[in-house]
Amino acid sequence: MQPITAVIIGAGSRGNVYASYAEKYPQELKITALADRDPQRRNSMAVKHDIPENRCFDSWESLLKQDKMADVAFICTQDAMHVEPAAAAMNKGYDLFLEKPIAPDEEGCRTLFREYQKHDRVVAVAHVLRYTPFFMTLKDLINKGVLGRICGIQHNENVGHIHYSHSFVRGNWRRRDESSPMILAKSCHDMDILLYLAGSDCLKLSSYGARNIFRPENRPEGAPDRCLQGCPHRVSCPYFAPKIYQSGSKNWPVDVITADLSAEGISKALKEGPYGRCVYACDNDVIEHQTVNLEFENGIPAVFTMSAFTGETCRTIKILGDKAELRGHMEKREIEIFDFSTRQTRKIELGDFAEGHGGGDTGIVRDFLIHLNDRSVELPSSLDKAFQSHMMAFAADHSRLEDRSVSMKDFNRN
Repeated sequence: MQPITAVIIGAGSRGNVYASYAEKYPQELKITALADRDPQRRNSMAVKHDIPENRCFDSWESLLKQDKMADVAFICTQDAMHVEPAAAAMNKGYDLFLEKPIAPDEEGCRTLFREYQKHDRVVAVAHVLRYTPFFMTLKDLINKGVLGRICGIQHNENVGHIHYSHSFVRGNWRRRDESSPMILAKSCHDMDILLYLAGSDCLKLSSYGARNIFRPENRPEGAPDRCLQGCPHRVSCPYFAPKIYQSGSKNWPVDVITADLSAEGISKALKEGPYGRCVYACDNDVIEHQTVNLEFENGIPAVFTMSAFTGETCRTIKILGDKAELRGHMEKREIEIFDFSTRQTRKIELGDFAEGHGGGDTGIVRDFLIHLNDRSVELPSSLDKAFQSHMMAFAADHSRLEDRSVSMKDFNRN
């Protein structure tokens, strides 16, 4: 069997993650062309995948002007740049692997979904958590009836105070008008997981949340606009930039703030770039915590909570059945089941995961390729399902802003 061929549109971090599948499994996937406006990223990916210069393009428009060059297109551009290349690629005849979110706003999601309905194309959306051993095990336990009838789900996304300050106060996702609502940017994965575990469409939801801490009025007395301008609170403040970015590490989040990872380069980035700002003197406006209450059509209630103010960056979950209670910690790879009849606790340790979202990055690409080779095999990450979970996120945002419960049937008709 010949490998599926693919073009990569967007050769940044996520583009390289998915393209790396072709390095590990060249008999299954081959990268034949790419597009990225950054010449360094283009060259790096071209060398890895032996792509000739005449198949490397500086824009998605240039690539898609050519005759069809592969079976599928991986759309890995920035969040706000998904709709146009995805629609154009479908029109050109490509099946799609689309990085999440589908689009950062409701209108863009609806536009792309309408385009999808016009074409007979396979479109997978990168909701990689469905493909992690952790959530696959939870789904299997539910399906086998180990917990009995499901009476409730309590799911938490613990963003982590450093992750939040880096990405959502100082970083690229700090402003709703430049990215998307927090519930979509950070938690569309989690809306999708709740849909997956409940095994039913969402009937209605309500939500609330706020931004109370990282605000100008909470700036400590005497704190300058930038941490390196002699902040008197440098010892006590957990967000003092040198503590985070000048610790000696060259990995995330340090590698985000500058391409020059020398001591001088990092210092320059903190003096001049956005990551050196006081967290109480930024132009951020996305919320710091949000709770969503959901009811699914099969009667399962669920509560989702996202919070910036956690020590760990992790996902934890409790699934309540009429026969047993399950507690899970994704990052610790642990699941505990307390059986109501025996009063015994059974522990499931999942062992080491593959790199990349707990093995989900590899799993979702493999599943996509399997479906392309055999359309009778279900594609759990299809655009149909992803569209539902995105609409749940937007409905939650409307509920929070308008202080009301939202019917998903009414919301989807809009």
